[in-house]
Amino acid sequence: MAGSPGRRSISPTSSRAHLPEDRARRLLYGRHKGHKLRPRQAGLLETLLPRLALPLDGPCPADPRALFPAPVEAVHLEIGFGGGEHLGFRADENRDVGFIGCEPFVNGVAKLLVEIEERGLDNIRVHDDDARQVIDWLPAGSLDCVWLLYPDPWPKRRHRKRRFLSGGNLDALARVMKCGAELRFATDIDDYADRSLRLLAKRDDFVWTAERGDDWRNPWQPWPGTRYEEKAVKAGRFPCYLTFRRV
Repeated sequence: MAGSPGRRSISPTSSRAHLPEDRARRLLYGRHKGHKLRPRQAGLLETLLPRLALPLDGPCPADPRALFPAPVEAVHLEIGFGGGEHLGFRADENRDVGFIGCEPFVNGVAKLLVEIEERGLDNIRVHDDDARQVIDWLPAGSLDCVWLLYPDPWPKRRHRKRRFLSGGNLDALARVMKCGAELRFATDIDDYADRSLRLLAKRDDFVWTAERGDDWRNPWQPWPGTRYEEKAVKAGRFPCYLTFRRV
């Protein structure tokens, strides 16, 4: 969610339009839409997205695996899936896992919808808005894994409170993650990695799993890479891959 701060507008296809007032008031910082969508992408936003959108206007099933049309054995959440490269790949590789993807940037959602259609994926649900709305909606102990890959680092000191990894958001994640579930966090920003490690080290509900350098230098295999990761490497920055287990 890069760009200047601002309140995103509500589109006809956005599930945010049906949220209770306290949830709809939340701010999302950054751009909502970029370049003009291709006709196919625009069509999928109108036809496919409503079928995949989470029904946040009602209660979540007690077992979120019921959100998916085909039987799944586990549920993963990806917060800010960008262009959907990782989410599409992961869902294709793990057809027995249900994936919930959250991304407020319309162009990224449109790209994922193309991936879903081309790969014939039936194990993805999409929320085109703030991931915190989904986290609040999910029942306790419902997630087997949470992915947070290259979130906006908000490098300016006055903006660091906007970073997703914060005490409040970690409290919310701890509630919905099963014991033994993993929070997988990738970043190429040293300060973000350092502050996140310090923050999580103070908690008794998460533990960093790394035992050697390669555990945080190498991504989770198999790994498709992302466009943000590619940009970071070209710019001379070295990503790190941090895994925290819910205990």
